[in-house]
Amino acid sequence: MTIHGGDGAGTDGVDWDAEAAAFDEEPDHGLRDPRVREAWAARLRAWLPERPGDVLDLGCGTGSLSLLAAERGHRVTGVDRSPAMVALAREKLAGRDAVFLVGDATAPPVGEERYDAVLVRHVLWTLPEPDRALRHWRDLLRPGGRLVLVEGVWGTVSPVGIPAGRLTALLAPLGGRVDVERLSEDTALWGRDVDDERYAVVAVPD
Repeated sequence: MTIHGGDGAGTDGVDWDAEAAAFDEEPDHGLRDPRVREAWAARLRAWLPERPGDVLDLGCGTGSLSLLAAERGHRVTGVDRSPAMVALAREKLAGRDAVFLVGDATAPPVGEERYDAVLVRHVLWTLPEPDRALRHWRDLLRPGGRLVLVEGVWGTVSPVGIPAGRLTALLAPLGGRVDVERLSEDTALWGRDVDDERYAVVAVPD
């Protein structure tokens, strides 16, 4: 879930290289609790294509969602700006049909490759030009491909994030179908009760 300005330093001011070793301690990051892991696996089964395909996981962090996708038979390419995160993802998916690259999620270093799904969790809200990123991610899709965007608004005193209404408005110019799935009440995803806005958007642009 990391998006960075360079050398592991995030646009949100976090040094994700320094955070990498402890990143998976959060229940929804490491998915070490079987109940949390199965909750995310079930969601990904619904969000990603039913048949095995090519999935691009942007801001992949330590690769926990990449691993779930690979276990479903998908071929995964993960991108994160933090070399420490990428190293952990490579270790986590050793022996799987997956490759991890150090790079910027807004301009992933994948050349002319195209994907059946672009998966992005907790990244878009940090970007200064989210509409531009969405257009670029749309261009990385094969015909009929989908964007799977997991976002939210965290905190109630000084909230940060991107509301679902704003994200769907940003997606509107891309056309196609947009489905919003509310996630706040599914405590199994987070390993605890949450009282802020969390959701997923699955978009199939024209």
